[in-house]
Amino acid sequence: MKLIPLLFLASACALQAAEPIVVKLWPDGAPEPAEFTIGPEKSIPPKNETDVLRVTDVSDPTISIYKPEKPNGTAVLVAPGGGYNILAIEHEGTQVCEWLNTLGVTGVLLKYRVPDRKGTKQGEIPLQDAQRAMGIVRHRAAEWGIKPDRIGILGFSAGGHLCVMTTLHANERTYQRDAALEAENATPNFSIPVYPAYLTEKDSFVLKPQFTVTPQSPAICLVHAHDDRITSAGSALLYLEYKKLGLPAELHIYVKGGHGYGMKKSGQPVNSWPDRVGDWLKSSGLLD
Repeated sequence: MKLIPLLFLASACALQAAEPIVVKLWPDGAPEPAEFTIGPEKSIPPKNETDVLRVTDVSDPTISIYKPEKPNGTAVLVAPGGGYNILAIEHEGTQVCEWLNTLGVTGVLLKYRVPDRKGTKQGEIPLQDAQRAMGIVRHRAAEWGIKPDRIGILGFSAGGHLCVMTTLHANERTYQRDAALEAENATPNFSIPVYPAYLTEKDSFVLKPQFTVTPQSPAICLVHAHDDRITSAGSALLYLEYKKLGLPAELHIYVKGGHGYGMKKSGQPVNSWPDRVGDWLKSSGLLD
């Protein structure tokens, strides 16, 4: 009999332990508009070295729990971007969860429904998924080694819009909450929108009315680039709303970076945004 080295077995066990836990958000089927049809979920591979992996036609949304080797009790729900048409599932999703794990933070990848359903408001269906996801994570926090008062949300572009909507409207559900699956309070304890989209009125420096900050709004850390085609004014204006109320907030606007960089490296200072977010998490006591 051929013996397998113990080191190999230990490595294999470590790899197996690192596999994420996948949980369906809607075990009995997600609430969909009447007469809605969609094709099977599909992945669109990168066309070249600079392209990104995409997922679309999502009708069975999930969360994937990425547990760190040494968890500190903090968790972050990660919402990839993609214009509410696709999900940039890798450089704005799985790679983000892997980075969070290096900080001892549990990464929770949200695969929400796309594309936006015809006849619904922008992001309305994804918001249901984000609310349900936050509720499930808080409901099962003890099971997953998470502190229920240290659950945040991070999102990019359209996912950044979803991040802000969840931050400010978490408990305004448009579906029937299932108390057996999700906590009543789905409000994140902190929020990290990265180049969030759709925050301002068209061609203006005015926040849309749905982005009203209240004294109860959770702490926020915003990241954007000055040369982003999605105006950084949205992030700046949202920061000012926090400042007016004296709420904890941090804002980073890099002079260059464009849009959609996520975890990709271009050699520009904007690529250091994870370090700045890590500093903010640490200074907020979320990495203890």
